[in-house]
Amino acid sequence: MKQVLWALLGVAVFIAGVGFLTQRLQNKKEISVGSTKIQAEIASTESQRQKGLGDRKTLGENSGMLFIFDTKDVFPSFWMKDMLIGIDIIWINDAKVAKIDKNIEPPDKATSDSQLKLYRPDAPIDYVLEVATGFSDKNNIKTGDSVDLSAI
Repeated sequence: MKQVLWALLGVAVFIAGVGFLTQRLQNKKEISVGSTKIQAEIASTESQRQKGLGDRKTLGENSGMLFIFDTKDVFPSFWMKDMLIGIDIIWINDAKVAKIDKNIEPPDKATSDSQLKLYRPDAPIDYVLEVATGFSDKNNIKTGDSVDLSAI
């Protein structure tokens, strides 16, 4: 009987894992910043935006998370709560890179929420793209570069 229960538990865990991976893959779109193609996971709901890349241990070389807001021309604040990896934040307005915050490292685990630094755009933006730290420099991404979001 125990073997059957363990087998059923194993099957349930496998199905849940496949469902999770399938959902994550379906939620990815290819976008371009300049000439660089990125597989972007889409964060378009409030809960997805709040979670962001928190608790992720890795981020692929040409992968990222694209934050889509309910309206355009917004001034969102981002922080590194629960972040385990460093990132670059690319602020996008009118299909162009408006600002880049580079090489943002995760905070010390002892940092309280009230002490976390807030990152904000200098002007209203439409989207935010988070990529692995150093991505912007490695791919020569700069302010004013065009952003192709036609796949979203």
